[in-house]
Amino acid sequence: MIDKEQGRNRSFEEIYLIYYPKLVRFCREYILSEPDAENIVQDCFLYIWERRDTLESIENINAFLFRLVKNKCIDHLRHRITAEAKKEEIRSTYLKEFEYKLLAISSFDDSLSDDEIETIIYNAIGRLPDKCREIFILSKLKGMKYEEIASHLELSPNTVRNQIAIALQKMRKELKDYLPLLLFIIG
Repeated sequence: MIDKEQGRNRSFEEIYLIYYPKLVRFCREYILSEPDAENIVQDCFLYIWERRDTLESIENINAFLFRLVKNKCIDHLRHRITAEAKKEEIRSTYLKEFEYKLLAISSFDDSLSDDEIETIIYNAIGRLPDKCREIFILSKLKGMKYEEIASHLELSPNTVRNQIAIALQKMRKELKDYLPLLLFIIG
């Protein structure tokens, strides 16, 4: 323990040499990572260096340093918890997507003949609204670009884009049990 007078008179270098190893050990107990603990303590000493002219006003340097490191540890751990939760959310989303794809491909009836597949696709296309169906056929089956379709049908390219989006949404619903067929159409 250093008394009040000694703490006020110590230079930054002395404080660093005395407290750095203690603070790293303290920090490492909570952070678990040596490099992260060292970085946190370095950040604390940088904070002190930038305010070194106020060192003399600190009555209990020991308590001040440990409180500073403690607060930085809390910030670090809160950040890590948030980051890990976001990673877990992303992993969960990917896992659900993979499970959906596994279910879709497992349930896909690959014994359908080419004629049956064609019938399923054309029936789904046939259930689209008239203008939407016409635009979808020109785009996906005849390979025309949006601008070509817009010019051909005297529509704006935005209208064509919107109609394709509507058609794809409806086709997804119609062919949800035939996901590979949908991918074949929109691919």
